[in-house]
Amino acid sequence: MAARSITYLGALRGEGTLVGTADHCELGRAEYDIGAFRDFSRELVASGELRMSPQALGQAFGRQDLMLQTDSGLSLALRFSGKRLAAGTDAAHVDVTQGMPAPADWPR
Repeated sequence: MAARSITYLGALRGEGTLVGTADHCELGRAEYDIGAFRDFSRELVASGELRMSPQALGQAFGRQDLMLQTDSGLSLALRFSGKRLAAGTDAAHVDVTQGMPAPADWPR
């Protein structure tokens, strides 16, 4: 049986604007730090941290229609990983569900 492993592909870091796609509402500027891996099934998995003002993060948390328009030109569909957001926090964990670069295009 061949050994299977998780492969680190790289990280995306930068800034962008978080938008609600259902109503085209700009929720605010955000910083992101997202890492990508290829898992055992060869699927691309990406997740990381999103930072924005506590007020903007509170408005975005729980929405199902979030798109991060990065300053570098990517459009990343996001969902929050957690079920609750602590009051006053400026950071939350997110999963990227669409818009990821090809595996060879992740900066290391």
